[in-house]
Amino acid sequence: MNTEPLLALRDVRLRFPAGYNWRGKPTEYVHALNGLDLNIMRGETLGIVGESGCGKSTLAQLLMGLLKPSSGELLPAGAFGRGMQMVFQDPQSSLDPRLPVWRIITEPVYVQQRSGVAQRKALAAELALQVGLRPETLDRLPHEFSGGQRQRISIARALSSAPDIIVLDEPTSALDISVQAQILNLLVELQRRRNLTYVLISHNVAVVQHMSDRVAVMYLGQIVELGPSERVLHQPQHPYTRLLLDSVPRAGRALSDSAIEDRKGELPGNRQLPTGCYFRERCPYAGEGCDRPQALRGNPAGAEVRCHKA
Repeated sequence: MNTEPLLALRDVRLRFPAGYNWRGKPTEYVHALNGLDLNIMRGETLGIVGESGCGKSTLAQLLMGLLKPSSGELLPAGAFGRGMQMVFQDPQSSLDPRLPVWRIITEPVYVQQRSGVAQRKALAAELALQVGLRPETLDRLPHEFSGGQRQRISIARALSSAPDIIVLDEPTSALDISVQAQILNLLVELQRRRNLTYVLISHNVAVVQHMSDRVAVMYLGQIVELGPSERVLHQPQHPYTRLLLDSVPRAGRALSDSAIEDRKGELPGNRQLPTGCYFRERCPYAGEGCDRPQALRGNPAGAEVRCHKA
């Protein structure tokens, strides 16, 4: 993995109006992202995990340019010029049902370069072979393919414009278990061959562990722990990371009544953000000092943790 940052996020915040007065001016906001500092390194897979409502999908839309930050900066490296593409969660709804597959795969190239039909068909055939599809099937429509094949089409489409970063939004969650491993292994192999950079958003810890070089754990629009995948997922330092990992069902392990009691409480609403540490109202170790805002800082365990006790 290269140590060159491809894209840097600096104190990125994003809020949405949630209420208006009689003059049409916002009176209340949903605070979706709350001070993100993050480097995306060239050639890495950066996993993003956290429970529903933590800001993962908002971050994905921000990276894709679908949303603009309310404040803060996204700073691309000098070599960053081919943009981003995305592999969506549902391979059926993300493909235009009216277009033949060769056109779907090469649509980004057509939009960016207005390439000719022959050139685009040749590119589609080349990419089809790389993702495990037969080139002679590319005149068919998406509904003629299985779910796993449709996700391969989505991957080929993401590759067609040779983007700097590919955002993988739950790329296997809509697929059968038997197909998930095939798609994950395909993504890993493509990254090895083409030096791709991935941002992987997933609630599946096993998928994140299999693919990621680094993992960022999000809570209420902040990163609370960031570090190498093995370190974060096997030696978590932040109390929220430990809670998140302990909540993953494991075969042969019973969940005791005391464990259930410890995990009571849901993610607080993000209209009125907590004071101090955002997690302190749910944290079993909350105490002196937790009423102050926490910075993301390095610790001896080799991770960055947003907790003064870690």
